[in-house]
Amino acid sequence: LHEEIYKWFNISFDKFGRTTTEEQTEIAQDIFWSLHKEGYTMQDSVDQLYCTHCERFLADRFVEGECPLCGYEDARGDQCDACGKLINASELILPRCKLCARCPEVRTSNHLFLDLPKLEGRLTNWLEESSEKWSNNARVIAKSWVKGGLQPRCITRDLKWGTPVPLEGFQDKVFYVWFDAPIGYISITAQYTEHWEKWWKNPDNVEYWQFMAKDNVPFHSVVFPCTMLGTNQNWTMVNRLMSTEYLNYEDAKFSKSRGVGVFGNDAQETGIPADVWRFYLMYMRPESQDSAFKWEDLMMKNNSELLANLGNFINRATKFTKDNFNSTIPEMNLNNDDWEMVARVNQELSNYISLLEDAREREAITSVFSISRLGNQLMQHNTPWKLVKGSPMELARAGTVVGLSVNLACLLSVLVQPYLPTLSARLQEQLKAPPSVNVIPEQFHMMLPPGHKIGEPSPLVEEIKAATIAQLKAKYAGKQADRKEKEEAPAAPAGQDKELATKLEKEVAEQGDKVRLLKTDKAEKAVIDVEVKKLIDMKKQLGVALGQPEVAPGGKKGKKK
Repeated sequence: LHEEIYKWFNISFDKFGRTTTEEQTEIAQDIFWSLHKEGYTMQDSVDQLYCTHCERFLADRFVEGECPLCGYEDARGDQCDACGKLINASELILPRCKLCARCPEVRTSNHLFLDLPKLEGRLTNWLEESSEKWSNNARVIAKSWVKGGLQPRCITRDLKWGTPVPLEGFQDKVFYVWFDAPIGYISITAQYTEHWEKWWKNPDNVEYWQFMAKDNVPFHSVVFPCTMLGTNQNWTMVNRLMSTEYLNYEDAKFSKSRGVGVFGNDAQETGIPADVWRFYLMYMRPESQDSAFKWEDLMMKNNSELLANLGNFINRATKFTKDNFNSTIPEMNLNNDDWEMVARVNQELSNYISLLEDAREREAITSVFSISRLGNQLMQHNTPWKLVKGSPMELARAGTVVGLSVNLACLLSVLVQPYLPTLSARLQEQLKAPPSVNVIPEQFHMMLPPGHKIGEPSPLVEEIKAATIAQLKAKYAGKQADRKEKEEAPAAPAGQDKELATKLEKEVAEQGDKVRLLKTDKAEKAVIDVEVKKLIDMKKQLGVALGQPEVAPGGKKGKKK
């Protein structure tokens, strides 16, 4: 599902992998043995939550309760979304199992820990050297952890799925996800190439970037680096850790686990192109402070920036070239005003390059729209639609304006590529631009020379209507389990129990969420099978309540004879 969504969004990977592989087991266990031999592991007993109803120790994601630090009522078993602090599930006040909502009991078990206090000095020195070019919040979060004094971190769990612990006496346990998962970056590279050590054990020649939301910073700035430092091997460590603040949903927090928000599979079903989603999410990227996804704002940004600014300029330039210059780039003789415009474009181009090199994608895209705004001003100020009807000198001036505008459109086709790849490809097809243009230039230059024939212009951006946004906002309000189309229900056919059907529909939705959560967390097959069987039984009951005929063996509806 994730790979399918990434493909729809035009997000590509050299290798899309997972951690349930032999490479992951081998590398994770090897790293553990190195830590163990270097004296950076320790043993201690841990209070864990056990659900007697589900008959299992609960992974952190399957526990919710009140945060002991800030009082937030829906804190997770590993971290509180409200205050951002890491916590242990057993510390939650009034904990509840997410699978059955019952209160689990505390059971004590012996576990392995990463001895972070022993590594604190080495981590501090590394942070001083390496964090200079991190995003500000990543630096602050990492240093606040160290300032408060590091504590031993448990790296094992009493679960059945995950990478097995190889140490005698702990072989019935698996590694904790936040010890195991970052090692997946290494093991997936190893799946991709046998020469993976040229990337992961070559710090002098590899620059390593990470991108994440701020809640993942502690694991990537403290726990994972300590894991690598503790092996005493020459690992490639992160050079640029770029973390964002939170993106909220309307007036609430996005929460995949609670079904609040609109997600990748939802975006596919809206009918809004992937490019528009990419543009808006980058435009609203919470680089220095929290921002919010708002449906009306999505419509406004699409209609004003993408359509009225960028799309309008490109369409005017290409259509005018076709209608008045036989689709051919005319000769260009720039005057002083034109050169001043070129200088302003170069300033925006320089800003764009500098901002992207510093991973400030949100600010960089504003430079793109500033360039298209300059193009609109060029067209509006010179009114080539009037000049083409005048003297030969005025016609020549119109040609210069149009030639400049189409070359600006070609430059924009390159600059929008990281944000709007589909629009970029369509625009370059309309311009019949050669592949050689696809290099970000340091200065604006003639990319399409006089005599170059462009293709057939057509609008690149569609207006999003207010009615569409109203429907989508209503559809994706509340929680996923509770979302129902607000349509008047048809009269119940014979044999239908409407009240029971409504109750069962909600139960089916909740059970479906439970099954998806179990699959996402790679739960045991036996556990998943039990919940899937419950879901199938509920659906059968729902079918009866709706007055639907039973499905006979073989998949065909039974018929009366």
